[in-house]
Amino acid sequence: MAYVLQQLINGLTLGMIYGLIAVGYTMVYGIIGMINFAHGDVFMVGAFLSLIALTALSGMGVTSVPLALALTLVFAAGIAALYGWTVERVAYRPLRGSFRLAPLISAIGMSIVLQNFVQVSQGARVKPMPEMLPGGITLMTEDNFAVQLSWMQIVIVIVTLTLLAAFTYLVTKTSLGRAMRACEQDQKMAGLLGIDTDRTISVTFVIGAALAAVAGLMFLLYYGVIDFYIGFVAGVKAFTAAVLGGIGSLPGAVLGGLAIGLIETFWSAYFSVQYKDVAAFSILVLVLIFMPTGLLGRADVEKV
Repeated sequence: MAYVLQQLINGLTLGMIYGLIAVGYTMVYGIIGMINFAHGDVFMVGAFLSLIALTALSGMGVTSVPLALALTLVFAAGIAALYGWTVERVAYRPLRGSFRLAPLISAIGMSIVLQNFVQVSQGARVKPMPEMLPGGITLMTEDNFAVQLSWMQIVIVIVTLTLLAAFTYLVTKTSLGRAMRACEQDQKMAGLLGIDTDRTISVTFVIGAALAAVAGLMFLLYYGVIDFYIGFVAGVKAFTAAVLGGIGSLPGAVLGGLAIGLIETFWSAYFSVQYKDVAAFSILVLVLIFMPTGLLGRADVEKV
């Protein structure tokens, strides 16, 4: 029982990170109906920006961990937001009226550019990060096995839930959220009603990139090591989470992220770790066979 509880905690923590990344995928798809395949690499850039900021703050003598994390969060999210805005302006806006395959190829090209840019500028070696929040809480002990809830896991859960609550409020209660929902339903009609669709789409990319940067910081602090390739791996898994939960559904993206995190963690705990990705994708295939729109997705309505 204790071992199962420990893996449940680990899986939920990992799922929170995947969920944050998946929200960016589902936001972009919900508004323009296209997948931003450079989103995973924006997450990777956010992780490297966080490492650079934390290293610089340490060199400047900032010893307060909460202050360092807060400053790093603002810096990484702000710069990553600029990357998200650039991806939209360069890879999507000029091709928005083109055939659907063109923006997809352009986004893959942006992904390769970001990967190689980080590889050249930061090197191909893995970058370690010392543990910043050691220790935690012992929840229970059974048969000499202690169930630990680390401070880092608590921070990840609190930050993720806070951001998701704030974003949900933004989408449901603000004028920007109404504009985003209007663009999701019908871009042309939203434009005719006076909504600046270009601005709304750009802001959507910016918010998604900022959330991905926060996920990058959480990933860095949780695992303590990053490289230029983590964006591809985490991006594919987060995209899988978005599809599993129902692409276009924000609660579905979070639910899918939690599901992927739990599947990976429990499979690695009880079976061969080399096949954890196979297990996750197999579950995705099974779900889509019986629920083609995902767990919380809605069937598309053809507009005539």
